[in-house]
Amino acid sequence: MALVCSTSRQDSTSAKIITLYRGLLQTNHGLNPELFDLRELPTDFLQAILYRPERGAHAEWAQWQARVDAMDKFVFVIPEYNGSFPGILKCFVDALQFPRSFRGKKAAMIGISDGTQGAALAMSHFGDVLNYAGVTTLAFRPRLIDINKYWEGDCLINPMYHNLLTEHARQAVAM
Repeated sequence: MALVCSTSRQDSTSAKIITLYRGLLQTNHGLNPELFDLRELPTDFLQAILYRPERGAHAEWAQWQARVDAMDKFVFVIPEYNGSFPGILKCFVDALQFPRSFRGKKAAMIGISDGTQGAALAMSHFGDVLNYAGVTTLAFRPRLIDINKYWEGDCLINPMYHNLLTEHARQAVAM
């Protein structure tokens, strides 16, 4: 299983959620999921890799591609950016080998936002991308609204959100 931090923003709330979710998977399910943090994409990602036929020769990108190819299940933590998902997530998906990278695999999504939609549109839009790529998606998609109101340091203090993430992890493992 892989966890995807779907933004390249430094000090993101998505990264905090990924850390919490990873802990749930380790503690409750004995899993140590692979982490795909889009902040760590190669620095020349947009110029040397995206849409380039020779991208497979790029040593750093070849490692990312191999890691994706080895996974059978993904959990995407998706922040809402301008009513949709972050552009870097679409670029990441576009740079992967199509259709082999995702076809026949499974994915789950968690939406976060500072507003009241909880990234509902973002998950809907990205769900369309995943469906096109041949991915089976988990129907349960928690929407964590007003997410930044519920942190004390790096601790999420909303018990309902903890329950939603715990149930989501259970379902994601079982899918």
